[in-house]
Amino acid sequence: MNATTEQLTLSSAPVETKPIKIEMVAIDLDGTLLNSASQLTSRVEAAVKSAAAQGVRIVIATGKTRKSAVPFLERLGLDALGIFVQGTVTYNSDGSIRHQLTLDDSTARQVITFAEDRGFMVAIYSGSRILLRAPHKAFQDSMRHYHEVVSEIVGPLQNQVGSLPINKIITIGDGRATTALRWQLGLQVGTTARMVQAGIPTMLEIVPPGASKGAALKRLASDLRIASAAVMAIGDAENDVEMIQYAGIGVAMGNADDHVKSSADQVVASNDADGVAEALERWVIVKPPPPAADAAAPSVDAVPASKPAEPAKPEAVNAPAAEKPVAASPQAAKPARKTKPAEEKQDKPS
Repeated sequence: MNATTEQLTLSSAPVETKPIKIEMVAIDLDGTLLNSASQLTSRVEAAVKSAAAQGVRIVIATGKTRKSAVPFLERLGLDALGIFVQGTVTYNSDGSIRHQLTLDDSTARQVITFAEDRGFMVAIYSGSRILLRAPHKAFQDSMRHYHEVVSEIVGPLQNQVGSLPINKIITIGDGRATTALRWQLGLQVGTTARMVQAGIPTMLEIVPPGASKGAALKRLASDLRIASAAVMAIGDAENDVEMIQYAGIGVAMGNADDHVKSSADQVVASNDADGVAEALERWVIVKPPPPAADAAAPSVDAVPASKPAEPAKPEAVNAPAAEKPVAASPQAAKPARKTKPAEEKQDKPS
């Protein structure tokens, strides 16, 4: 065998790679962690707690305020570290703001005026506050259903611009009109803001440029020195796509739209069929190895209590002692987690 042939032979040998341990899981709230009734099922709760008990950091990533997630954080025994208000605000474990992005005043005024002039209801999100010009029963009922904070009625929203940080603005209107508004506002504000929808066709969200759950997750992982390959992200809507694409294992829920599924590495069951639990059980939670095959075997010296001991047989003279065979004790191998082959992921520009 010449040197060239030997080199080719060696390079073609299979390389064994160990699956990467997931260290952090980012989970969307509505349509993902919670079912259609906005409830946390027992199986999902057990899976999240099991992953956290094994040292995996669980991060809630939602378009809503932090206060909307507090009841679930407390039930799951998690700290408050998380990504909120569509990736514009990241909180530390003690509830303080770790990082935030805000709309500039001129863009906020432009969006509010343009949307209100066309008959849309407009709301301002500032940290954990939601501000409305006037009462809006349908919106306020919806916010209660989604465990959001009580909206504050403050009069003309233009008067709030410049007096508080505005993380995002949302508009509510007819579905077709909302589609048109998204296109029109895109032309109006250009690169000073971006439009996103969270699976609700009648709602449009206007956030600062570069704001997304994916960008916030990338920044948080970098702060915690966790590689993207060791991150899992689970979501169901357009606003989850960036974090699904960033994560080493991006998971789309079974109830997600097709374009969300196409951006994911894996697709699991819907939020009404415990899809989050499925993802954690398959790729995150490390199961203990089964006991060795001979661990439960009775001792060879053990004598059943109900059976009387047999009289000792006379020992044969000069009989060679029989050699007792030694049974091999197979060691149970730890089941490998099912993972998708690693693929090169390109981070979205923030």
